[in-house]
Amino acid sequence: MGGVTRPSSAPRSPNPEPSKREWFSEIIGRTRFVVLIAVIAVLLVSFSLFLQGTLLALHTIWDSWRDTFTQGIASQQGRLAVEFLEIVSTMLKAVVFYLIGVGLYSLFITPLNLTSALGVESLADLEQKVVSVIIVILGVTFLEHFVRWDKPLDTLYFAGALALAGGALVFFQRVHRGSGGDLGQPQSKVRARQELFENHTEQRHIDDHEVEIAEQATQAKQEGKVDAQEGSG
Repeated sequence: MGGVTRPSSAPRSPNPEPSKREWFSEIIGRTRFVVLIAVIAVLLVSFSLFLQGTLLALHTIWDSWRDTFTQGIASQQGRLAVEFLEIVSTMLKAVVFYLIGVGLYSLFITPLNLTSALGVESLADLEQKVVSVIIVILGVTFLEHFVRWDKPLDTLYFAGALALAGGALVFFQRVHRGSGGDLGQPQSKVRARQELFENHTEQRHIDDHEVEIAEQATQAKQEGKVDAQEGSG
C-alpha cells in the first residue's frame, strides 16, 4: 500500500473579487453612456435642420419658377441668390450638428468607420472638422449680406467682425494642428472607407497593427524625430 500515492487535492483558488476601487472605476467607465443623451439631442437637431433646409429649398424653387413664369426672369435678379445661400447655410449648420453627434458617439460609445473615413479619431480632430465647417458658414453668411448690399457701411462692419472671428478660428486651427489621434493613419482611413461604402460595415475594428503604428508615431513625436503634423491624418 505504501506504493500507492494519493493525488494531492490542491485547494482551488477562488475567483478574485474586484476591489472597491476596481468596482468604482468600472462604474465611472460606464458613465460614458450618458453621452448618448447628447448624441440623440444633437442628431435630432441635425435632422430637423436638414428637413427644414429641404422644405425651404422646395419652397424657394417653387416660388422662383412661379415668379419666373408670371413676372419674367428679371424678377429673380439678386433675391434668388440670397435665398439659395440661406439654404446652403442651413445645410452647413446641420452638418456641424451631425459631425458633433456621430463624433461623440464614435469617441465615447463605439468606433465607427464613418468617423475614421472623415478623419475624426479624437476630440481634437472633431474640433478641427467643426471649426472648418464654421469658417465656411461665416463665408456663406457674409456672401448673403454682400449680395443684398442694402447698407454698404453695415456690410463693411459685418465683414470686419467676420474677419476677426474667422481669423481667430484659423489661428486656432494652426495652433492645434497635428494634435489629433495617432490612429489617423492614411491606410486605416482608406480601409474604413472601403468597409463603409463597399462592405456596408458601420462599426470599426482596431487591430493590433494599427495600435503598433500609433505607438511608434507617438514615440517618434516625443523624441522629435517627425513633425507633429505627421500621423494626424
